[in-house]
Amino acid sequence: MTGSAFIFYLLSAVAVISAVMVVTRRNAVHSALFLVLTFFCVAGIYVVLAAEFLAAVQVLVYAGGIVVLYLFVIMLVPQHAPLKAPPMRHMVGALMLAGLLAGALITFFWDAPEVAPVPAAAATTPAGNIETVGMELYQRYLLPFEVASLLLLVAMIAPVILARRRI
Repeated sequence: MTGSAFIFYLLSAVAVISAVMVVTRRNAVHSALFLVLTFFCVAGIYVVLAAEFLAAVQVLVYAGGIVVLYLFVIMLVPQHAPLKAPPMRHMVGALMLAGLLAGALITFFWDAPEVAPVPAAAATTPAGNIETVGMELYQRYLLPFEVASLLLLVAMIAPVILARRRI
């Protein structure tokens, strides 16, 4: 086993364990901190897979922005009573769905076709990670990118307008 494979498996194990801790902790702040750990492990996996741009975006957007937003909501919402354990029927249903998902994933990956190698003639000069993402984003996915940017613009302006009406 190479060093990068060992780091990949280690980060994957820590990410899975911390993701389980996110959904099993009763304290919301502890869950948010385990979520940060999960995001950092995913960013580390991106680095191991030579996707440094995705790792930087993962850390900046998710670990930096989203979790801070979660923590603000957690701190501002009053905590009246501790969370109760879910009813047993919910646990049984969740375990059945998890087993169904695990079975579907195992079936899918067990019979997955092998990927054909890229012919040497089709290989071009390797571009950087950020350049490749930019070229794909602005050439092949230009329309979905513009639609997403308009949706984000509306999502930024709408709360300002709604807040102004209340004043």
